Amino acid sequence: MENVSKVIIMGAAGRDFHNFNVYFRNNPDYQVVAFTATQIPDIDGRKYPAELAGDLYPEGIPIYDENDLEDLIDFHEVDEVVFAYSDVHYDYVMARAALVNQAGADFRLMGAKRTLIKSTKPMIAVCAVRTGCGKSQTTRRVIEILKAQGKKVVAIRHPMPYGDLVKQKVQRFATIEDLKKHDCTIEEMEEYEPHIASGTIIYSGVDYEAIVREAEKEADVIVWDGGNNDMPFYIPDLMITVVDPHRPGHELEYYPGEANLLMADIVIINKIDTADADGIQEVRDNIRMVNPDAIVIEAASPILVDDPDLITGKNVLVVEDGPTLTHGEMEFGAGVVAAEKYGAESLVDPRPYTVGKITETFEKYEDIGELLPAMGYGEEQLKDLETTINATECDSVIIGTPIDLSRIINIKHPSTRVYYKLQEIGYPTLESILNEDVLAELEKLDEE
Repeated sequence: MENVSKVIIMGAAGRDFHNFNVYFRNNPDYQVVAFTATQIPDIDGRKYPAELAGDLYPEGIPIYDENDLEDLIDFHEVDEVVFAYSDVHYDYVMARAALVNQAGADFRLMGAKRTLIKSTKPMIAVCAVRTGCGKSQTTRRVIEILKAQGKKVVAIRHPMPYGDLVKQKVQRFATIEDLKKHDCTIEEMEEYEPHIASGTIIYSGVDYEAIVREAEKEADVIVWDGGNNDMPFYIPDLMITVVDPHRPGHELEYYPGEANLLMADIVIINKIDTADADGIQEVRDNIRMVNPDAIVIEAASPILVDDPDLITGKNVLVVEDGPTLTHGEMEFGAGVVAAEKYGAESLVDPRPYTVGKITETFEKYEDIGELLPAMGYGEEQLKDLETTINATECDSVIIGTPIDLSRIINIKHPSTRVYYKLQEIGYPTLESILNEDVLAELEKLDEE
């Protein structure tokens, strides 16, 4: 045992578990003594369960708050720390590296060779350079095109395992009832519900080797629906990366988003209908500089609302997608675009009315401003979100999340939902690229 390397994996209940499963779980050269957690509330204090951890870990693996990292390195005499979460600035990553190094351990970023799984079916990956670029609508557009060609398409979503990890090992969602069956959080529903509404089966969970083997049984083509700006978990036969001209330059500054840009076969510059010309040009130039062989598609994300009269001339509370405002660092989302488009009188600041977990969110992410992130990682946070919305003095509520929020909480104010989809502008388009010849070539590559 003296040659065994002691490891801590830094994560946020996603990439960290995946890296462990595919590389460390049955590897006798390593002993993973702990996970640390950040970004996601209430993950620390739990264990990665023995049922998933394998024979080398009969007691499971404890999960601690990332703030305990330095003490953990010292206590366990750790040799190596693996950084395994996403959507963080390069300065942030290297600050963690400095902390780890001064504590005496090596700092490691794992690449594709050791973490990507091969599927037996054609795999199209949709990733991004930041949270909130528009991966979800891009994924739905890709699936729409493939289905129109008569393909059986299954989506696999980047993990969001915030509940019972053993029960969440392999999750399959085909109906709205499945969301309740699996005790989904708002963040999970935001990703799964739009696929279900369009008739697409979507898988997620914890063990992505087991997940893809189940998905392969009912798919002609699999589409990886990425999370944050993480790299895919599977070897992509075709890689699509979405960039955001509202945040020009971020495509070269955030981990591991730039890796996604470098890996891309197709780059989609989204939101050109609402971004300024300088931002669009900067993103174009950066794509050309680092990945000149990529096919570039420009697209918009036009919005629709159920009831514009609840916006025009009203003092509105805007509820936006949570992760986009928090670690995605976006200053606005679809709800704000709808407020501007339909002439809201003002945006109501929710901060004087927040309670509990929602107050804590604003304390942690001070730059959110006068928008309300739809945080709902657990029942307590969901109840606090409901209380905050209903306490806020406003004429109406704009729901800028991808789900029907009023289905899971009781909103007393009049409310209207915002919808958005990907719309390619000019040529080429996704449809012109994802033709029968391309799919046949992908199938041929998988057979080989």
